[in-house]
Amino acid sequence: MNKPDALRSPQSQTKVRDLVERGLRRRYRAERRFRVYGLAAALSGLVFVGFLFLSIISTGYTAFVQTYVRINITFDPQLIDPEGQRKPESLRSGDYAGLVKQALRQIFPQVEGRSNLRKLYGIVSGGAEFELRDLVLDDPGLIGKSRELWLMTSDDIDQIVKGKIDRALPEEQRVVSDQELGWLDTLTAEGRVERRFNRVFFTAGDSREPEQAGVLGAVVGSFLTLAVTLLLSFPIGVAAAVYLEEFAPANRFTDLIEVNINNLAAVPSIVFGLLGLAVFIQFFGVPRSAPLVGGLVLTLMTLPTIIIASRAAIKAVPPSIREAALGMGASQVQVVVHHVLPLAMPGMLTGAIIGMARALGESAPLLMIGMVAFIADIPHSLTDPATVLPVQVFLWADSPERAFLERTSGAIMVLLVFLLVMNAAAVILRQKFERRW
Repeated sequence: MNKPDALRSPQSQTKVRDLVERGLRRRYRAERRFRVYGLAAALSGLVFVGFLFLSIISTGYTAFVQTYVRINITFDPQLIDPEGQRKPESLRSGDYAGLVKQALRQIFPQVEGRSNLRKLYGIVSGGAEFELRDLVLDDPGLIGKSRELWLMTSDDIDQIVKGKIDRALPEEQRVVSDQELGWLDTLTAEGRVERRFNRVFFTAGDSREPEQAGVLGAVVGSFLTLAVTLLLSFPIGVAAAVYLEEFAPANRFTDLIEVNINNLAAVPSIVFGLLGLAVFIQFFGVPRSAPLVGGLVLTLMTLPTIIIASRAAIKAVPPSIREAALGMGASQVQVVVHHVLPLAMPGMLTGAIIGMARALGESAPLLMIGMVAFIADIPHSLTDPATVLPVQVFLWADSPERAFLERTSGAIMVLLVFLLVMNAAAVILRQKFERRW
């Protein structure tokens, strides 16, 4: 029997079929394993992200609530306006802290001794005196009258009410003494303690006192910094992408520029901070710790991302559109301005927003240009001292007070909301303006 006949025998055909089936089974098993590995990787990523969000939210949601105590404030003229002339200068220098102390002594007249009184006064936040001062400046007619006011408690009392500090711990292991707990229980039993929405967290700047600290200064600083970044990086990035893709000749110089742009996209962000410190601050004298210099530094960092995304969007425009426009007599500039750019704009906007989102989350380059300073005031211009949300998170995370932990997580939640909004805007813009061929 010759070889072809042997291959056509039933035994040989069965053997070949078995080999093929075993090979197919191995391939199917390998494919199933690959799918399982991919699904496991995706699920593990979701689990870790979910755990991260759960940890942040469970720690930070209490920052949006603050404990207040109701006390009867008598606006004693002897303490806040001894001259009786109602002059704003005199009212600003009044002893408003004395009003709070006087009210607390009326509630607990049995408390004596300097040490005990200091603990009693510590129930109310140190910022209460400034709140009372603002009330008197807005309405001097309050002088000589009494009014029940809800004042913010100190951070330690707030942490006790929120359950962040275990009352069952021995006294020496707590920052709040048993005596202070007794006063707090008395105020609670009398209906003088409430938890309310913490508007100060959204309307105030940074503070040394955790209960008085807010994110408004960092939010405004981030907005001004990103405004400078967008106004500079987007037009420059789009112009560079258009030139490299549509007008630049193919030579070694152009290749060198493209390689450098791709390399700059992978440079660590802190290097751009060092560059900004050397060029913008030391050489050009731009004000330190200002949104202007922060925007310039972030512009350098986001330019490669915007250029690469814009070039990809321009490449995605079909060549037939260019050819049709040129065939109708349009110049190269007219083709780019009237046809290529409108069609590539969705991808360009997406790249710009992604670059802005990356810039919003950066802190390392801004630390190098001094935006790590303690800034209590809200910035009103591009040259005012300011900080940004990531740096604010860094500062609060490094603070020793327990109450700053929830403020840190709360600020991270605000930052995540900004990032989600910016990424959602990128998706919406792309879906709205995208055209398919």
